[in-house]
Amino acid sequence: MVLFLNEDNVKELISMPLALEQVERALKDRALGKATDLPRARIQTPFGIQHVLQASAPELNTIGFKYYYTAGSGRKSFYIHLLNMKSGLLEAIVEAVWLGMVRTGAASGVASKALANPGASVLAQIGAGFQGMGQLEAVVTALNIREARVYARTRDKLEAWCKKMSDKLGIPVIPAASGPEAINGAHVVNVMTKSSTPVIDGDWLQPGQHVNAAGSNALSRREIDGKTVARSKLITVDSRGTARNECGDLLPAVENGLLSWDVLTEIGDVLIGKAAGRAAKDDITLYESHGMGIQDIYTAVKLVELARTRKVGVELPM
Repeated sequence: MVLFLNEDNVKELISMPLALEQVERALKDRALGKATDLPRARIQTPFGIQHVLQASAPELNTIGFKYYYTAGSGRKSFYIHLLNMKSGLLEAIVEAVWLGMVRTGAASGVASKALANPGASVLAQIGAGFQGMGQLEAVVTALNIREARVYARTRDKLEAWCKKMSDKLGIPVIPAASGPEAINGAHVVNVMTKSSTPVIDGDWLQPGQHVNAAGSNALSRREIDGKTVARSKLITVDSRGTARNECGDLLPAVENGLLSWDVLTEIGDVLIGKAAGRAAKDDITLYESHGMGIQDIYTAVKLVELARTRKVGVELPM
């Protein structure tokens, strides 16, 4: 029998601390050679795009994949399939819209914990959409954040969004009048948009800040400008292979010979001490997050364990 978890089941089981723990474990295991992740593959059709992320986790006796299809109509389907590596049997299918949002945020939380200056307490964020919820909660959970300032171009929804997140997180989440106003004096800066043109000017940044850029998962997208890249003393990515395929933020620097995909620092290597992290208090650090199947697999496996213990979900006759 195959366990099926729907979106309501996932919301019941998942928490940000759980996601932070599993995403960090996934990144460390991959850096140690204990897990494998393949860059996202896409098939474009006249009606939409199918995306597939594959990964294996021998430590969990699991291999699997997440696929999602985004139709031009706006309809989306997200599912994670988990297979037992030894038996070859499908063990679980997990709906993954909410899970994906939480684990995407968790990756920025893990990077912030590793790269932000000790004592970081003020968070700035550009973007107040669905994915922005996970980004904000993750960094607030990972660090001792006491105040967040958020800027978004859609002003009519921003105040309600900030009120909702403030109530949820128990800290002031303040709608900012502009990007520079949000970023001024912040210790960590999140960027989560679908923009194809930069929403951050590198001149806005201040010494010692850490930047999480999580919305640019296609070469046609670009959230940060060249000044931001140039001012970053340390640039980290979740995966070099994925960055090569998807990081529109870094593409101009690579094309101009200022960076090389092959020598970018992966955040997993920082977490296990294989690569250096922040070198100085005043350094600006950057984490480019694109999403990895291994993050989905580790998080979903933990949810399935909890679901079986709590008798949550439905057994499918497969």
